[in-house]
Amino acid sequence: MCGIVGYIGDKNVYPILIKGLQRLEYRGYDSAGIAIYNDKLKTYKKQGKVSELEAYVADKDIHGHLGIGHTRWATHGEPSDTNSHPHGSMNGDFVLVHNGIIENYAELKKDLTAKGYRFESDTDTEVLVNLIEYFYRLEEVSSAEIAVRLALSKVVGAYGIVVLCLHEKHRMIAARMGSPLVIGIGQGEYFLASDASPIVEYTDSVIYMNDGDVAIIEKHSLTLKTVDNDPANFKVTKVDLGIGDLEKGDFEHYMLKEIFEQPDTIRDTYRGRIRKDQDDIVLGGLIDVFPKIVEANRIIILGCGTSWHAALVAEYLIEEYARVPVEVEYASEFRYRKPIINPGDVVIAISQSGETADTLAALKMAKEQGALILGICNVVGSSIARLTDAGVYTHAGAEIGVASTKAFTAQVTVLTLFAFKLAKERGKIDADTLKMFIGEMLAIPGKVESILLKHPHIKAVAEKYKDAVNALYLGRGYLFPVALEGALKLKEISYMHAEGYAAGEMKHGPIALVDDNLPVVVVSAKDDYYEKVVSNIQEVKARKGNIIAVVAEGDNGLRSMADDLFEVPESHPAVASLLTVVPLQLFAYYIALMRGCDVDQPRNLAKSVTVE
Repeated sequence: MCGIVGYIGDKNVYPILIKGLQRLEYRGYDSAGIAIYNDKLKTYKKQGKVSELEAYVADKDIHGHLGIGHTRWATHGEPSDTNSHPHGSMNGDFVLVHNGIIENYAELKKDLTAKGYRFESDTDTEVLVNLIEYFYRLEEVSSAEIAVRLALSKVVGAYGIVVLCLHEKHRMIAARMGSPLVIGIGQGEYFLASDASPIVEYTDSVIYMNDGDVAIIEKHSLTLKTVDNDPANFKVTKVDLGIGDLEKGDFEHYMLKEIFEQPDTIRDTYRGRIRKDQDDIVLGGLIDVFPKIVEANRIIILGCGTSWHAALVAEYLIEEYARVPVEVEYASEFRYRKPIINPGDVVIAISQSGETADTLAALKMAKEQGALILGICNVVGSSIARLTDAGVYTHAGAEIGVASTKAFTAQVTVLTLFAFKLAKERGKIDADTLKMFIGEMLAIPGKVESILLKHPHIKAVAEKYKDAVNALYLGRGYLFPVALEGALKLKEISYMHAEGYAAGEMKHGPIALVDDNLPVVVVSAKDDYYEKVVSNIQEVKARKGNIIAVVAEGDNGLRSMADDLFEVPESHPAVASLLTVVPLQLFAYYIALMRGCDVDQPRNLAKSVTVE
């Protein structure tokens, strides 16, 4: 879960590297470093954020036209200057940056130690760079490329690497297995990065490397082959990502910007997928496989974190309206528990980045067992997008804040469209009902805008509870996943302990936590669960708990019972999750801000979990 950037060409490399690392810092921010080739290979690295590295190199020699950079999220070895990337080989022949985990590093390290190699860091990456150097120094090995391929043939695990060789000063070598790498194509120059964000300022033409690819890159040439030295298949893709998507604009944080972007991202996600006469839904990426989906015996939805919560919303929708059995699984558990997958099953993976390691591995397993596999992700050209049989992009745009906001509502939008379309095609809802649901969806962006206008009130409520130690979130039906998501947002960015529960489970444990210091956030709607939720609130109030209720406007029944209210426009319960989650995002944001937390880059977290 680290960020990699590289450049070769005629431009001064340092500004490209440092700006690239700033763009990638959401992928990891416990240390950063660069290596630049001028008269020799010079490496500078520093524990802390990219700004610490900038200050460190201010008086250093950083000129050159070839270089690599790295921003780290620690896996092997605690954050420190020594454990920071890039890592050099013992004799100085190579410098390397790496995203991933080398699983057999201990065995390789033991073998290299027996051959006289010494190690300074605690990282698996230093083992890999020394393994490359070991092969390079064998008499029969004639190039850095061969040494890299030989070393990778011995490696077990995941990697995205970029390598510089002291003796081949006009070349960089990249390789990928399980960790993303993107090559940007310029005029007499090439760029490398973990994703397209550092590249789009310079070119919109990219190649997404495939697992097992090795790229040999010079100023005027690019060769792609496999680790086994066979030609690699690739295609050049145009990136639809603007610089404005990567800037904060007038907002203090990316997270706040992304919360406020949700009216537009929800519109962008359903735009072109709802017919002009509003009587049907068209999911172009699924057209060829939709007959198989209609006949599915079972739908399995895989996700991690926020994506898992979006999947839970889909489970309620699909089972209620399309009447297909749905199972929602944590991808990390699914891949290891020997699940039963049949050829008539449909497996859907949800991932903002499209690179989540556990989700990818689970998908591969499902594909091997004959299931139709689909993807819902935000990043064009991502690994999940390329692995799946078909899928749908969410069109949320770049999400830089580590805690997901607009990606969640975009995922729920796609899943809601999918559920209603499937219900229609299976004959479980009629044309008038579908049209009603479409109307509800089209009204969502405007309703979200009205919620965002209430941010001063939400901020004032956050001020009341900013010093709480714990919080409990309760919801039922479609709003149970919203309770989970609200609790996750709070704990992610404010470090306040929070738990989400199905409200009916409160008496089975969580009620023991209720006292006059505990804020209890209750997410409600005027649905079949309403009276039950009222009972839950009464139980909390009887124990002096503080109730923050998310309610539909005009719901006076809860007004007298709650200590604080977040009102949202009334909507059909099936789409209420898209509204009720928004005040919870803002509530978490303001509490984190008041507690002095780093909202965009919370401790110990990274945006894209590309390692197990």
